[in-house]
Amino acid sequence: MVEHTVPAPRVPATAATRTRLNALITRVGVGSVTGCIGTSRAGVAVSRGLIAGLMGAAGRMPRGASVVQVRDGDVVGEWVYGPGVDRRSESAVLYLHGSAYMMCSPGTHRSFVARLSGVVGLPCFVPDYRLAPEHRFPAAADDVDAAWQWMLDRGYEPQNLIVAGDSAGGHLTGAFVLNRAADGEPGPAAAVLLSPVVDLTFGLSAQQERRRRDPMITAAAARRLVDLYTRDADLTDRRLELDYRAAADAPPMLVQAGGAEMLSADSRHFVAQVNARGGQAQLEVWPGQMHVFQALPRLTPDADAALLRIRDFVVAALSAPNATPATTTEGVA
Repeated sequence: MVEHTVPAPRVPATAATRTRLNALITRVGVGSVTGCIGTSRAGVAVSRGLIAGLMGAAGRMPRGASVVQVRDGDVVGEWVYGPGVDRRSESAVLYLHGSAYMMCSPGTHRSFVARLSGVVGLPCFVPDYRLAPEHRFPAAADDVDAAWQWMLDRGYEPQNLIVAGDSAGGHLTGAFVLNRAADGEPGPAAAVLLSPVVDLTFGLSAQQERRRRDPMITAAAARRLVDLYTRDADLTDRRLELDYRAAADAPPMLVQAGGAEMLSADSRHFVAQVNARGGQAQLEVWPGQMHVFQALPRLTPDADAALLRIRDFVVAALSAPNATPATTTEGVA
């Protein structure tokens, strides 16, 4: 497990040979089949099983971590405590798992969230938000709002909370903090978005894909999955199409993406939009890395390195929320 005293490294300037090799293996293995999986009931089951298997094989549960299940009215999820984390901490993380609004769960992300909790030194609550196709928009967004209010009702102050998420959870995170800012409602001290989906039409991803194929999935296949959640919805709803107009009033944000993934285009777009409107967003594109590489420590040492940079961002945000400058760090993939 990473120690709290370990200094955070810089984002690499170039992709390591191991990183390139893992991306190639993933493309030949996972990436060669994801485009062939349909969105029927059987296809959804296969997609869920495939990603759960990948997360389990490439994850690493830290020794000494613990989990407490929660079922309180409409709020279902789990508290995850990394090794040595104080359960009575006045600060905490609301973590929103990916992916595609139709797969994964607190269980698939448990080892990753435990590592995150241990590194940042904070308890993490992971809501088990409802998934498509069984539950369409706005089910997931409603469940995030409920989880936030549940945490406030238990005594947490907004300025002591961090909201973080990956993939579709990154989309939920971005919409949540931007919309609270627009409504003049207190938001978290900071937000962390890992490989966020920003454009639910996957137009940005398709443009990026023409330059470099994502090792895991195509833009067209990813859109078919997300469409299970957004079908019949108004895509201009601000919980789907992100509204940046109040970005100046949003908390500071850190966005990390992999240089090999198509959603790196979404991350660049998100950060550019936030900063253009007076917000504070930092971008890190890690060369050669895949989608949500932070959750895959058995594949890349950069997974732990990225968590150290998240740690420093979170510590700075909780101590001085308005002191985080907007920066961009991007190496050569």
